[in-house]
Amino acid sequence: MRKAIIIGAGPAGLTAAYELLKRTDIKPIVLEQSSYAGGLAKTVNYKGNRIDIGGHRFFSKSDRVIEWWLDILPVETDKAGKALDITYQNKTHHVPDELLTQHAANGDKVMLVRSRLSRIYFKKQFFPYPIKLSIDTLKKLGFWNTIKIGVSYISSRLAPVKPEISLEDFFINRFGKELYLTFFKDYTEKVWGVSCKDISAEWGKQRIKGLSVSKAIVHAVKAMFSSTKDVRQKNTETSLIEQFLYPKYGPGQLWEEVANKIMAMGGEIHYNQKVDGVTADDKTISAVTTKDANESITNWEGDYFFSTMAVKDFINGMANAKIANEINEVNNGLMYRDFITVGLLVNKLKVKDISGAGMIRDNWIYIQEKEVKLGRLQIFNNWSPFMVNDQEKVWLGLEYFCNIGDELWNKKDDEFMRFATEELHLIGIIDKSEVIDSTILREEKAYPSYYGSYDKFDVLKNYLKQFENLYPIGRNGMHKYNNSDHSMLTAMTAVDNIISGVTDKENIWQINTEEDYHEEK
Repeated sequence: MRKAIIIGAGPAGLTAAYELLKRTDIKPIVLEQSSYAGGLAKTVNYKGNRIDIGGHRFFSKSDRVIEWWLDILPVETDKAGKALDITYQNKTHHVPDELLTQHAANGDKVMLVRSRLSRIYFKKQFFPYPIKLSIDTLKKLGFWNTIKIGVSYISSRLAPVKPEISLEDFFINRFGKELYLTFFKDYTEKVWGVSCKDISAEWGKQRIKGLSVSKAIVHAVKAMFSSTKDVRQKNTETSLIEQFLYPKYGPGQLWEEVANKIMAMGGEIHYNQKVDGVTADDKTISAVTTKDANESITNWEGDYFFSTMAVKDFINGMANAKIANEINEVNNGLMYRDFITVGLLVNKLKVKDISGAGMIRDNWIYIQEKEVKLGRLQIFNNWSPFMVNDQEKVWLGLEYFCNIGDELWNKKDDEFMRFATEELHLIGIIDKSEVIDSTILREEKAYPSYYGSYDKFDVLKNYLKQFENLYPIGRNGMHKYNNSDHSMLTAMTAVDNIISGVTDKENIWQINTEEDYHEEK
């Protein structure tokens, strides 16, 4: 039997394994360095409170991806068996009957339909994201700032920066310099740790693509005259998406279910296996080696190899390959951003809903305040009430962007949790006396970066393409800031190629180059 060795049990790796089992006679063997399925889309359970690493909305403009998700976790239904508040493929009740689940019989293994709200917290005030030209926004900005933003925006439209090289150029061309300086520059540099002048404009084209002031206005006008909510929202910019699917117990629930199906169908998943060696000749990969927690080494031979591990680590693991100096230089110049989440359980928030009563409804909040390192705040209750063990409490995720070895990363866990609590207290979102419990999670290489040697990445891409049986897929496998659905599509397309005998893998690399939809910021 032919075997496919798949490095990584995240969305791309598990999608590849599931597609191989459903559509071929190739046996997938998945090697995962952690003890979780889902990669960055895993859900960590801390005393019954669940943490979604980074926040994962389930929306897609690909029918293939949506139907794949719903085949694993159908949409929640009411007691009459009708889908709850969702449209799908523009039909009444909008989810095919075969994709619905019986609420009473299978109520936990479902997708919920959730409303999206994200805002910017700036000068201890909430601003909508994207910025809306409302009376409330103008009042908070002040007359003079509003005039400067308007004049700056008009100026950027009349005389855009050319050529558009850096992320700063990208922002100024779409929002004007004043709006960029007010709402984009500080946050983005907090996320990446470098100046926007040093980040490629390609990052903006992938992550916030066609979003602009004009499109935000058009969207707002359309929303006034339309009540249709299609979860695919094909004609809506990603940053304007208002509705999404979400597994009842977080994104990891879906990927754990996929992992169970893979093993039930005859595939293998081996956890705590870190790939540290790749055996290759000039045209093919023949094996990878892994180490487990006890440093025991295992050699895994296969006919096909799918890699979702960081490109940098994969190429550095090819000790026996003859690699040109240029390739090594570009590879070792790739940069990544690491990520820390502090889970904070509190009795209540200090900030209130717009009505002045009750809890705010945000899924996540961008923290623009300069005096803190905190980058983003998740409110897990608002993703799904089932993420919280005691729904009378508030379960928060405080997100920090850092690099391994820097001041933030080197803080001891207890020190970091106290530090995070103090920051949230300082900017007036909580009173630290209301904190009940806390935990911390660290994620290495969470975000492939668009600086360092990224401008020469085609050198690595062409090198990897020469291996006939190698399929780099997913975010880190391609050093491409993909969403989960695009990562899944890279896996699906790789399997399509194997089935159809296509040897040119450019169609995999082209997924997402259309800049069709991505997350904001």
